Amino acid sequence: MGRFDGRIAVVTGAARGIGFATAQRFAEEGARVAILDLDESSAAEAAAKLGEGHIGIGCNVSDGPSVDAAVERVVSELGGIHILINNAGVTRDNLLFKMTEEDWDLVMGVHLKGAFLMTKAAQKHFVTQKYGKIVNLSSVSALGNRGQANYSAAKMGIQGFTRTLGIELGPYGVNANAIAPGFIATEMTDATAARVGIPVDEFRAMTAERNPVKRVGFPEDIAAAAAFLCSDEASYITGQTLYVDGGAKLVS
Repeated sequence: MGRFDGRIAVVTGAARGIGFATAQRFAEEGARVAILDLDESSAAEAAAKLGEGHIGIGCNVSDGPSVDAAVERVVSELGGIHILINNAGVTRDNLLFKMTEEDWDLVMGVHLKGAFLMTKAAQKHFVTQKYGKIVNLSSVSALGNRGQANYSAAKMGIQGFTRTLGIELGPYGVNANAIAPGFIATEMTDATAARVGIPVDEFRAMTAERNPVKRVGFPEDIAAAAAFLCSDEASYITGQTLYVDGGAKLVS
């Protein structure tokens, strides 16, 4: 018996990285999973890795009609929706004076508008069935990070959004929480190392030294936190942001 037997989970931006690790964790614990990603072929390929009973759907989370169609397809093909993980994200880092309006709008659109649209579409089903679990991905960058005015603002916005969801949806049996990862070893952070001209292993080692546990995080660390927050064991937790950062926030 898995914690999520009979549950249907939707994970956005789940073709790789944190999203895929989270989808995999939910599948391992009994959920049927819908992987949503901008490219449907990538989503379908990722879903196939989970085995039978899971689906991949192409979805632009910053576009209302695309989101509505994706959620309705999940309900039609899998028979419902119980869990939503708003993980889809993108970065367009630059110092403020170099950041373009397009850089700002894209990051806000995917992270903040995307979470809003996905949650709005899913909550109709959650409220009707008096049950739902929402986890939104924030970041330690919400506390401010050089070169990430757009990303930091979006990720702090996620925390305010989550607190409001806790207030509004709690009476309807819906829990909403956020996870704020620290440094997680993914393709995205490896690309950052390449951009600044530091070997990946050296970049990770430097980052590990900045937190008390002296290691970097991995997608599985975030997946484990998401699985707990979406379990019935966490039914008395809502509107909260859990920092999963190896204690980096404690010493920053």
